[in-house]
Amino acid sequence: MEKLREQYEKEVVPALMKKFQYKSIMQVPRLDKIVINIGLGDTKENPKSLENAVNDLSQITGQKPVITKAKKSIAAFKLREGANVGCKVTLRAGKMYDFAYKLFNVALPRVRDFRGVSSDSFDGRGNYSMGIKEQLIFPEIEYDKIDKLRGMDIIFVTTAETDEEAKELLKLLGMPFKA
Repeated sequence: MEKLREQYEKEVVPALMKKFQYKSIMQVPRLDKIVINIGLGDTKENPKSLENAVNDLSQITGQKPVITKAKKSIAAFKLREGANVGCKVTLRAGKMYDFAYKLFNVALPRVRDFRGVSSDSFDGRGNYSMGIKEQLIFPEIEYDKIDKLRGMDIIFVTTAETDEEAKELLKLLGMPFKA
């Protein structure tokens, strides 16, 4: 599964150096980390949902998720400070490239009516966020064993200075952007 890392070193770096006229290889943007987050709104009524979300996320990423807690109480949402509200995983190095490869080449093509991801989701500092509506697009998740469809947020954190550099980096790595 080291295909994406090898591709980065052999193809992506020279292409970015040529396109953006970098003088040093250290200026070339790279993928820093990928953060996957599942937010749960029903942990109070259904405490088992957090456990199931943690299991799903650990199957997808191969890493144990961290449980996220509410920062402050919000009465309208019946939410108390410190209550469990979701889980997240931060992937770096080998697991990050493995996950990105699996997302681009296996999971996203399985989405119904998939025409590419939006190129409007950059934050202005070279980071890209996307949402997925259901965890079923990943091959590790078995349809019969899920209790509920859960979406997730996936954030690609890069060392790029601008959105243009980050978009080119992700495109060269294989991110299927809309035409």
